[in-house]
Amino acid sequence: MRAYGPPPAYARAVLRIIDARTGDSTEAAPARRGLTRVEAHASALDPTALRVLLVADLLVRALELGGTPVWALLTGDHEQAELRAAAGALGIRPFEDGGDLGSGLGEAQVLHVAAGSEATPGGALVAVAPVESPTTAAPDLSDPGALRLALLSHPRDLPVRLDADGLDEARRTLAHWRASVADWARRPSRPVPDEVRVELRSAWENDLDVPAVLGVLRRVETWPELPDGARFETYAYADRLLGLELTRDIGSLA
Repeated sequence: MRAYGPPPAYARAVLRIIDARTGDSTEAAPARRGLTRVEAHASALDPTALRVLLVADLLVRALELGGTPVWALLTGDHEQAELRAAAGALGIRPFEDGGDLGSGLGEAQVLHVAAGSEATPGGALVAVAPVESPTTAAPDLSDPGALRLALLSHPRDLPVRLDADGLDEARRTLAHWRASVADWARRPSRPVPDEVRVELRSAWENDLDVPAVLGVLRRVETWPELPDGARFETYAYADRLLGLELTRDIGSLA
């Protein structure tokens, strides 16, 4: 268990992503408070397309948490209605139709999110590795929270194999965290420790390193000196990015 100490110097939130076109790290929002367009490129209802939308959703959430206005678009040719419905079930917020839109509203930055090296217009490219499923091409939405956590648990540039064991593990973890958050919510509220907030933001601002964010939550859960009220606030704060509904079961405990 690592020990938390004084937070490092931290001037302001700066989300950086790896541009798959160049391999360079670039600021996701180079103009302070400037509009950033996030365009997801996904066609057909399959796990990889859904992962593309999930990564785009995380990118939008991270930018908004840093105070950046975002214009979120979806561009694709096939099964768009079905894909949007599945995305909604997974907790992905709606995207506008980007099929017939041009340069937009004079945005300061354009970020494209697509599978692999899929051809996209100019602008930084956030590449998403494929999802392999041993059963069917359609994603299993019987437990969307578990599916979301299973996808979030892997770096977006590495392939994911969705199988029953992985989904069961995600389901158990999510149920445990929701029950813990509901229990902690009954304790007096305490602020998120500064060093924890810095570590969370440093993780997701480093090329959307969501597995590192999940690692912080696992450490916070067992940090002995931390009041339960601060654990609750930490999980609630991180969930603004993760979208796992970690506070869903508050009030359900006897």
